[in-house]
Amino acid sequence: MASFNKVILMGNLTRDPEVRYTPGGTAVSEIGLAVNDRRKDAKGDWVDEVTFVDITLWGRQAEIAGEYLNKGSQILVEGRLKLDSWEKDGQKRSKLRVVGENMRMLGGKGGKGGGGGPMPDESEYGGDEGSSSAPSSSSRPPAGRGNAGQSGGGSSGGGQRRPPVDDGDIPF
Repeated sequence: MASFNKVILMGNLTRDPEVRYTPGGTAVSEIGLAVNDRRKDAKGDWVDEVTFVDITLWGRQAEIAGEYLNKGSQILVEGRLKLDSWEKDGQKRSKLRVVGENMRMLGGKGGKGGGGGPMPDESEYGGDEGSSSAPSSSSRPPAGRGNAGQSGGGSSGGGQRRPPVDDGDIPF
């Protein structure tokens, strides 16, 4: 049976990244990410919910995080889930974390999180999306689907809540 392990998260760093190096010289950084969600509860009141995620970045991604990011910086991370297990004081423990494979700095000019210039690594996010740059329209349909199946002429998204983002920062 086939399996698939992919995570895409966008949020804010909960602490300044700290870069360490393995004995072999590979950079590694453990970062914390706060992912916010806002939804309506059964009564119709808005509820804010925060999920905290631990992420491990390796190599150049870890060095970039340590060099350009700080607490509060907004990033987009693509990676995979990994379960770490260990034993402490005779008790088995485990922790689910994300191993970051691609990291994109987001944010506004003059603020935290980059976004004021090119990434040090100019390769396209993910590499599988083709070589064209992302469209700048906020109501763009997914590639290859067009507008078929959408009812009503508006761009309301059918009640879906989209997070507020700067369209130029997310390449998909």
